Amino acid sequence: MKRTQIFMLSAVLMVCALASWRLSKSVAAASSPQQPSQPAPALAANIDRQVSRVEKLIVDVAEAMPEDKFNFTPESLKIPGSDYTGVLTFAGQVKHVAAGNYLIWSTVMGDKLAEELFNDGRGPDNLKRKAEIVQFLKDSFALGHKAAATLTPENMLQSAGRSTRISMATFCVEEAYNHYGQMVEYLRMNGIVPPASREKSN
Repeated sequence: MKRTQIFMLSAVLMVCALASWRLSKSVAAASSPQQPSQPAPALAANIDRQVSRVEKLIVDVAEAMPEDKFNFTPESLKIPGSDYTGVLTFAGQVKHVAAGNYLIWSTVMGDKLAEELFNDGRGPDNLKRKAEIVQFLKDSFALGHKAAATLTPENMLQSAGRSTRISMATFCVEEAYNHYGQMVEYLRMNGIVPPASREKSN
């Protein structure tokens, strides 16, 4: 008889403990604010962010090079064992990035590019001064933002040139980073710390 009473008492205590645990859990859930699920960023916003990142790096580097060094090329250093024959000048690097931007972002949007803007990847021949070359660069990134805004999950796989719209968009960003690395080296060769490195060292 005593064993039965003990068993019954234990069972009641277990039920009470379980009920208490469930109650405390539901109270805690009700008292804590519910975090609304955040929608995934839109495709256009993601690409636009990538354009903005590389744009800041390249524009900052372009503006950091003094006017009198804009036509610098490593070939002029005559480094023993090196072969910089025929490489782009710093100005040529900037114009090449901008020309590439114009070509690729126009392709993403399905627009025909004015030939003088690309000019076999050299950009307009009449742009000589730092200020006008940097402005050409900035304008090319403005086109990048415009093109990024047109991308959607529905149209990203549409044909663009020899590829798709999304592939061309990501390639344009990748190619800009490639030239950013070269431009950074040009700055370093002239004793100039790239702006992004200055920020990290502060």
